[in-house]
Amino acid sequence: MIDVFLQYDFLRYSFYTSVLIGFLAPIVGVFIVVRRMSLMADALSHITLTGIAFSLLLGRHFSLFAGANPVYMGMVFAVGGSILTENLRRTYRFYQEIAIPIILSSAVGIGVVFISLADGFTTDLFSYLFGSVSAVSEGDFQMVLLLTGAVSLLLLLFYKELFFLSFDEEQAVVSGLPKQWMHFLFIIITAVVIGLSMQIVGILLVSALMTLPVAAAMRLASSFKQMFIYSVLIGEVSVMSGLVAAFHLDTAPGGMIVVINILLLLIILGITSAGGTMQRRGRRGTA
Repeated sequence: MIDVFLQYDFLRYSFYTSVLIGFLAPIVGVFIVVRRMSLMADALSHITLTGIAFSLLLGRHFSLFAGANPVYMGMVFAVGGSILTENLRRTYRFYQEIAIPIILSSAVGIGVVFISLADGFTTDLFSYLFGSVSAVSEGDFQMVLLLTGAVSLLLLLFYKELFFLSFDEEQAVVSGLPKQWMHFLFIIITAVVIGLSMQIVGILLVSALMTLPVAAAMRLASSFKQMFIYSVLIGEVSVMSGLVAAFHLDTAPGGMIVVINILLLLIILGITSAGGTMQRRGRRGTA
């Protein structure tokens, strides 16, 4: 694999991009899980699919869009979907969770229409659904690198505000924190990260990369900051191992990355559960 890696540029760019995504997705995923917004990532990923299908449809009928990267249109749709979600949450103040199924079902329905108008599934769309290392170019890597830096900077600058809103939203609002603007900023960041991740993991699996490492890290971490460290470590291990396994088994990288994430989660759950059982037995023995 090393010889092939050195020979083909797209494999190197895929690997570099995967390392960045393995860092960025779990970082944002920690806030998503803690704020109980895991389904939001799933909804935005489906909106991204709608944007990609729309871009491919335009490319079939207009030469101007034929060479355009569908990822950009997908990210535009994801950002627009996040704005619509926030408006719906304000409209249904006492039933805010209904905004997610509304956006999710609408995105799927509109996306199916775009796909059917584009004469069904294409090879390009299939690669975006499940991930493809050949879809990453040098320009894509540079875009991911730039946006990873921008998102990381925003999360660093507004870490305290996001932390406050995640654990004590009412007190944060009383303290004068601009809840709506901070929530809007976080949703935009989530939409951007989903758009960046889908080329490697795939649209249908991107939410798994943002939640499974965090679910495993929650069993290991003893503090909020440790959750970030463990989430990134688990995310990076799963991404790199998934790429290697996908190369040797000739499978979609997104699927292998998620499978390894699941295996890591099950192993950690088994170890921590066994450790907890032994501690309880030890207490009973000393009693």
